[in-house]
Amino acid sequence: MTKRKIINDPVYDGFLSVEDPVILAVIEHPYFQRQRRIKQLGLTHLVYPGAMHTRFSHMLGALNLMGRALDVLRQKGVAITDEECRGAKLAILLHDIGHGPFSHTSERVLVDVPHEEITLLMMQRINEEMKGALDVAIDIFSNTYPKHFLHQLVSSQLDMDRLDYLGRDSFFTGVSEGIVGTDRIISMLNVHDDELVVDEKGIYSVEKFIISRRLMYWQVYMHKTVIAADQVLLNILRRVREMIGNGQVSVGHIADSPLSVFLSHRYTAEDFYTPPLLDRFAELDDDDVMVAVKRWQHYPDEILRTLCQSLVNRQLPAIRFSNEPFEGIACDYFHGTGELHNRSYDFNDQEIKVLYKDGRCVDISEASDQLDRRFLEKQVVKYFCYFPKSTSQVV
Repeated sequence: MTKRKIINDPVYDGFLSVEDPVILAVIEHPYFQRQRRIKQLGLTHLVYPGAMHTRFSHMLGALNLMGRALDVLRQKGVAITDEECRGAKLAILLHDIGHGPFSHTSERVLVDVPHEEITLLMMQRINEEMKGALDVAIDIFSNTYPKHFLHQLVSSQLDMDRLDYLGRDSFFTGVSEGIVGTDRIISMLNVHDDELVVDEKGIYSVEKFIISRRLMYWQVYMHKTVIAADQVLLNILRRVREMIGNGQVSVGHIADSPLSVFLSHRYTAEDFYTPPLLDRFAELDDDDVMVAVKRWQHYPDEILRTLCQSLVNRQLPAIRFSNEPFEGIACDYFHGTGELHNRSYDFNDQEIKVLYKDGRCVDISEASDQLDRRFLEKQVVKYFCYFPKSTSQVV
């Protein structure tokens, strides 16, 4: 009898069904189960209390959308074998498995390796254990599989990853701007000359998708208080790394945690080819970081102690945005500057193409009445500075 899992997902107001034994085995793998302990939106719950959902739920949601998209394409006559369906589903299921604690936040300080590279290494390890069952998935993920449109379903400007996280993040934050017509967009997907396209009747849904993504970036992903919290966490990790490097502190507080491994040393991509290091990274999650931060609240070093108390008690620094760079600010662990970038659409990436009934296939910028090329090309840059709220002035 075929084993079947039914998973309740509130975002899609129903149940997700998984029957494929290979996919079920991957979900049960420790590398994947780790995703339960990594928040999809990092520290965003400090602004939107409901944003406690995990990478685990997002990846299952993306798997669900991939299944729907493949069904739609097959119904439209696109040739996709059962093996390719499984490969595409596994690729989207594992597309973010290499993220570190709090998703993007910690990656800049814990490891010097992009999460995409770690994802590929983890996929290859699982593939070895499962005797090649992920061969097609790895090729699709790496964009080396002959059918390019399968990779676009995993990674493009209109992929199943973005469709799920916009709706999911909107649901759990309560920010309605992220609600898009997911069902409508998926039903309008098609393939033309091995490229993923959207039938012309889906133009307006794609327009809303692009605008929603832009709005969600400023209201959720780049919310000023979220940025302030991110800076505190980054400075905590930097402070500990600096103190360890200077011999000012041992890793005794975190000696039993994989966090000590990555704060004590800097590793390159080549280092991750060593199985034990990859396994140690696969043990690292949000809990390791927050347990350490809670302990460091009582550490003798005043800088570390103050930063940790700030994060645990949500006593975050003040933050200001500007259209111009901040100058003359002396940066330390409590003062700093940075910049944020947001672009709705990237013409250097895989463009969203619209397929007309007469066979024409054009970029969304040409097909849309609302989104001209100038609007889509515009990259918004905002500069920020942060400083203690007790400080009356920025500098």
